[in-house]
Amino acid sequence: MDFDLTPEQDQLRDAVRALGRRYGHSYFVAKAKAGAHTTELWEEAGRLGYLGVNIPTEYGGGGGGITELAIVCEELAAAGCPLLLLVVSPAIAATVINKHGTEEQRRRFLPGFADGSLKVVFAITEPEAGSNFHRLGTVARRDGDDWLLSGRKCYISGVDEAQYVLVVARVAVPDGPAGAAGPAGAAAQKLRPALFVVPTDAPGLTRSRLDMEIVSPENQFLLYLDDVRLPGDALVGESLDAGLPALFAGLNPERITVAAMGAGTGRYAIERASEYTATRKVWGGRTIGSHQGVAHPLAHAAVQVELARLMIHKAATLYDAGRDLEAGVSGNMAKYAAGEAAALAVDTAVQALGGAGMTTEYGVATLLGAVRAGRIAPVSREMILNFVAQHVLSQDKSY
Repeated sequence: MDFDLTPEQDQLRDAVRALGRRYGHSYFVAKAKAGAHTTELWEEAGRLGYLGVNIPTEYGGGGGGITELAIVCEELAAAGCPLLLLVVSPAIAATVINKHGTEEQRRRFLPGFADGSLKVVFAITEPEAGSNFHRLGTVARRDGDDWLLSGRKCYISGVDEAQYVLVVARVAVPDGPAGAAGPAGAAAQKLRPALFVVPTDAPGLTRSRLDMEIVSPENQFLLYLDDVRLPGDALVGESLDAGLPALFAGLNPERITVAAMGAGTGRYAIERASEYTATRKVWGGRTIGSHQGVAHPLAHAAVQVELARLMIHKAATLYDAGRDLEAGVSGNMAKYAAGEAAALAVDTAVQALGGAGMTTEYGVATLLGAVRAGRIAPVSREMILNFVAQHVLSQDKSY
């Protein structure tokens, strides 16, 4: 068991930390409040190779894994710049295409992921089905050599910044032996998941921005697909058989990098509060941090963040070793732990700073909405508890 990073990973952490601190939380908040995007930070991170650390070297990437990408996510968040699109584009979309795309798709898309010039967002969640792919209403059907996609998606991040959206749909395929028919004489069919790379400017694809109570430069959208016509090679993979494994390929990297972003945010909040409480003096010339009523809650939050970081490291290590089932358990636990720890850290930091904690200047309350959302998305704490109860504790499925 090794808790040490490699020298290369240490160098990556130091370099990303330095980059993030050059921009800082004030840059992040200014962009968010102006309705702008963190374009400069993203492009510089891309030029330096940080956005493509998990892309194979033959496609221009760093040749690392989710461990390295989690480092990037955590350190930018620890500098006050939690970039959600790191999760959506390099972690989910790039992993799906790298693992299950055709060779032509890998050559076409992966170099852009590697240098940051390409952003691909991910669309699974729907108004009625949530993220339950068994109940998705978005469907794809053949029309000659093309595909036609119809349906609705919600809470889709960063569509206004991306060139493509990776859409999860369902496709009707024959069920059972050839020629099998249902009661009405029609061939029996079932719906199987499939992923499609859809240009964000495709005719028939429209979007509506959702107003969110979160300070973030990355926006959320409703998507409407009205017979969006796509060429045959928009389907991810060689055939429909790639659909289910491609969908699951993005889930563990998503959980791990979201958790890393949460842990980084928790670190940032604790650091801001600790700097303040170590210097703020009110009664008798003593710092407020010398009082256990102030110091203990911050210490407790720091312990919870560090515990989450350990689970993130375990999950990323398992994933990069190809131990997907174990990584699934650890990834969900890491996401749960980091979501709780980040929310605790930010709330505790606000309380320690008092009135200053609610100001924009001190840069903590600006994260309240984001860390609260981290207990809901991309999978809620309750669904993670369901997962652990069923798959770890061998309890009957509760839903």
